[in-house]
Amino acid sequence: MPDDNETLTLKFRCPAELDGKLPPPIPATLGLPGWLKAMPTQAFNAVNMREEDTIKRCPPFVDAMTSGFLIPLICDLRIENGSITWDNDIPPGGSIEFPRSPIGFHDVSQVAGTPLFEPDRLLIKFHNLWSIEAPQGYSLLFTHPLNRFDLPFTTLSGMVDCDRFRDSWIHFPAHWHDINFSGVLPKGTPVAQCLPVKRESWVAHTAPSTAEDAQRLHETTKAISRERGLYRRKFRA
Repeated sequence: MPDDNETLTLKFRCPAELDGKLPPPIPATLGLPGWLKAMPTQAFNAVNMREEDTIKRCPPFVDAMTSGFLIPLICDLRIENGSITWDNDIPPGGSIEFPRSPIGFHDVSQVAGTPLFEPDRLLIKFHNLWSIEAPQGYSLLFTHPLNRFDLPFTTLSGMVDCDRFRDSWIHFPAHWHDINFSGVLPKGTPVAQCLPVKRESWVAHTAPSTAEDAQRLHETTKAISRERGLYRRKFRA
C-alpha cells in the first residue's frame, strides 16, 4: 500500500490502435463547465435584501466538482426525434477487441422494480475504452459528474475494485432523463466522474454532545456567520 509520501497514480490504458484518437480522461479540475465559470460570485438575495455569495464561492460544492478524474464521451452524439446517431473514426480492433460504437444499451428489464423503470424505454450505456488501474488497496467510485445538472442524462453510480479489476473495460449505464433534448452531445462531454476511495473498515459511533463539544460548535457556527470565507481559510484541506 502506498505510503503517505508516495504520489498516487491512476493508470489509464487504451488499445494501441486508439492512441491519439480517443479523448483522454482529465483531472476534474480541468473540466469545469462553462456555466460555473460564467456565473457571478455574488447575487442579490431578495429575502435578505443584500448581496450574498453564490455556490461559486462554496468550497464544498466546487471541491466535489474538481475531485478525481472525468471520463469523456468518445465522439459526438446526435439526438433527434428519439434517435441517437454518431460518426467516428475509430479503427477496428487488432490484438484487443473493443466496441467501436460510443454507446450501447441496457434492456429495461435490468432495472425492473427501480425508479428508472419505464416500459419500452432502454437505458443507454456509455462505452469507455480506457482500462483503469488503481493503486493497491484502492477502489474507484464511478458516478455522474458531480453537480452537472445541465447534462441531459444521469450516469448510474458504481464502485469497482480497480486495483484487482484492471484488465477490462468499465462502461457506464445512464438514464437519459431529458426526453426533449435535440441536438449534439459533443465529443469530450464528461459521462462519468472517477473518484479513488481507499478500502477501509468503518464503524459509526453516536453520542450526545458534551459541554465542550457544544461550546466548540457554538463558537465555530458564530465565527462562520461573522467571518466571510472562514471555512476556506481555516478548515479546507
